[in-house]
Amino acid sequence: MTQDQAFAILKTGASVFLTGEAGAGKTHVVNRYADYLRGRGISYAMTASTGIAATHLRGTTIHSWSGVGVHADIDDDGFRNLAKNRVAVRRIREAKVLVIDEISMLDAQVFSLVERMCRYVRGGTSVPFGGLQVVLVGDFFQLPPVSKGDVSRFAFESQVWDALDPIVCYLSEQHRQEDPILLDILSAIRRDELSESHAESVRGRLIGPDEFLDEGLPRLFTHNADVDRMNDIALARLPGKALVFHMSSRGSEKPLGTLVRGCLSPQRLSLKEGASVMFTKNNPDDGYVNGTLGTVVGFAATSRLPIVRTRTRKSIVVEPTEWVVEEGEEVIARIRQVPLRLAWAMTIHKSQGVSLDAAVMDLSRVFEYGQGYVALSRVRTLSGISLLGISDRAFMTHPSVRTRDIVFREASNAAETAYGSRTEEERKRDEEAFLILCGAREKREQGNEGKCGDEKGKKGKKKKIRVDRTDMTRSGKNIRTPICRGKTTRTHGSARFISAARISAPSRRCSAVSREVSGRGSKSSEWNPSRNG
Repeated sequence: MTQDQAFAILKTGASVFLTGEAGAGKTHVVNRYADYLRGRGISYAMTASTGIAATHLRGTTIHSWSGVGVHADIDDDGFRNLAKNRVAVRRIREAKVLVIDEISMLDAQVFSLVERMCRYVRGGTSVPFGGLQVVLVGDFFQLPPVSKGDVSRFAFESQVWDALDPIVCYLSEQHRQEDPILLDILSAIRRDELSESHAESVRGRLIGPDEFLDEGLPRLFTHNADVDRMNDIALARLPGKALVFHMSSRGSEKPLGTLVRGCLSPQRLSLKEGASVMFTKNNPDDGYVNGTLGTVVGFAATSRLPIVRTRTRKSIVVEPTEWVVEEGEEVIARIRQVPLRLAWAMTIHKSQGVSLDAAVMDLSRVFEYGQGYVALSRVRTLSGISLLGISDRAFMTHPSVRTRDIVFREASNAAETAYGSRTEEERKRDEEAFLILCGAREKREQGNEGKCGDEKGKKGKKKKIRVDRTDMTRSGKNIRTPICRGKTTRTHGSARFISAARISAPSRRCSAVSREVSGRGSKSSEWNPSRNG
């Protein structure tokens, strides 16, 4: 499925699982959808399972947003106490769309607790997440969930996932890897079909301990201790005194803490001339993106800001930039720092979401499914990979993920066919129905920010989005949209239109596409955009 097709499906209001191989553009689609919602005054929540991922999205962790915190399993009394968190309750009530990035790292138990909290706050309805459109983003072949208990489970193994029944959008485009050989190797790892020739191609990137290495190349390690040691030693070897850049911060304590922990730039950044660095934020207008590598070649005479020469020989005076946490259109936390970090070494975990031209990595001590895949998939070409060591475990992926991935791909193909069978008029009607459901305003002019609600025109009249609410039952097929004939439930004043079939049997699969996902039905071209309720 293309990015444009996935974006079109998101606009119908359906709950979606947005996935794809590393570099497929998942974050780009999410950011594009966030811009779409923001331009129409629709309240949405950008969250992620980790602080690093949340920072990339200008959001917060799902644990903080929902109020569940570090809890994984609590009794009824404990849950009622959680629901007294007025800030979390306000967030959940006001949101129309919930985005959860890096879903692969969110344990099923926590995922279920978040759903329960949303449903409780939004009126105790039986509809998953209280009727929110839920957008789950991630790749289960990457790093798995971390649990405080003995056993962790993937989110797709929960009953909540089955009840939500998200439409699968499996992105097929590739915007990172430029090397067909590396792409073939990464795809073979995902399918557990790595041939001896594949393995030999990877092992061919092994280097000897005395082999010359470009000091500017980042090293990826599995353990934090190796990273800290290498960066400290490398910086100390450079002559001269280090210049220190301190992070400034402002905002609410909890989101601010998440923002600081998730930012790849440290609170105290020490730099010297000759230091190997990596940019930690996207700013293509100034010539860099998150993952651009370079070397500090000096400091500006007046401002003393670092001057970095990238690997493309471009010199950039790196000015401080901001990372923020937003709730709707309000900024609730803000930090400011030079968007750099030392790049002699970093953990594989922190490299997730980063694109690199080249890297040196040690995969000899891989201890988790997906670590090797994440490290290898950070780099654009096979020739850009240099290996200090590698074990067979680096090629391993979780067997449950491989099995479920086949189902996800089939479900995405079915969804693509079903949506493709809709006429342009029907697609437009789906989108407009969802906008009305959310109380959206017409798209404002660029730069004209405002609060949620109807937008006033030049003469003071409110502009309202209109939609044809005619029955969509024809040719013997009932194609449901968010607005359809059937029973209606209201949650905190926001209308939730749900078909009678979903009310009477909320746990039952309600579309041919979802039956195909679960493997209990046949493919169909019938499109059902209201599967989130």
